[in-house]
Amino acid sequence: MDIDNSIELRPRFQMDVPKSVATILEDAIALKDVVKEDYRIKVSDHHIFFFITLAKRKYYSPHLHIELTANDDGTTHVKGLFGPDQTVWTFFMFLHFFVGGVFLIFMMMGYSHWSLDQSIVVDFAVMLFMAILWLLLYVQARINRKKCAPQMYKLEDVMHRLLK
Repeated sequence: MDIDNSIELRPRFQMDVPKSVATILEDAIALKDVVKEDYRIKVSDHHIFFFITLAKRKYYSPHLHIELTANDDGTTHVKGLFGPDQTVWTFFMFLHFFVGGVFLIFMMMGYSHWSLDQSIVVDFAVMLFMAILWLLLYVQARINRKKCAPQMYKLEDVMHRLLK
């Protein structure tokens, strides 16, 4: 997968593999002990999560979540999602909602001030600042994704080891 040229902050992929879901889940449990020095693998129902171990993890380190769906012909459809640590993603989304909420509040206040023929300079200044802050959040997320790209490729290699 070409992670570097993707615009998404959380890249997704899909593929079909010639193994059954049960075989993949058994192989994941076996692979868990083999790679435990560098990676942590968690199996839950038809979901497999790949994490970097705590000793090698940075704040921007990714995790990989794959969902397994059985096809009628005995193969398995795999849906994958790369993402940051859940705590980091939750904080990132909180910041986005905060910035969006402040923007909307000052947009409504600006409309009220405009309709009452009052000054709207402060309202539009805050809205502009929130738009710039949102852009900076996106740029920071892209920078973090670029930093974690090598780890994403390593997680992808572990996943391919499992699916072969």
